[in-house]
Amino acid sequence: MPSKKKASALESHVGFWLRFVSNHVSASFAALVEQHGVSVSEWVALRHMYDRDASAASELIAALGMTKGAVSKILTRLQDKGLVQRYIVDDDLRAQQLCLTEEGRTLVPKLAALADQNDEAFFGQLNDEQRNALLGTLKLLVRVNDLKQLPVL
Repeated sequence: MPSKKKASALESHVGFWLRFVSNHVSASFAALVEQHGVSVSEWVALRHMYDRDASAASELIAALGMTKGAVSKILTRLQDKGLVQRYIVDDDLRAQQLCLTEEGRTLVPKLAALADQNDEAFFGQLNDEQRNALLGTLKLLVRVNDLKQLPVL
């Protein structure tokens, strides 16, 4: 019988704990935004567009790190919900500009408040020093690992 090699415990990995917390934070937030008729990926797209008067579909594809087809489906759902408008640029069907409708602009701050509420529920027990240390560490990991894509799932 071959000898068993020692295997580290799940709980000994930082990634395990990050995923454990992330799954709970994400599931809670998903439930909150779904009460307003949007998914987390739709929320991320809406929030990305909120700070811009208009954006190219290609910008959203790059920011979300999803395929053109996946982003197109998200945009179609948002358009069907009356939250996003698409405009053709210079009669080129491939060049679309996107902007939030008035309803979309009204919804984003409400959803952002839910994100704040969710953060408070999970991280409110941290003092300012702990919260800033956690944020600083996570931002450092994003920077040193050159992570670009927004979390949408």
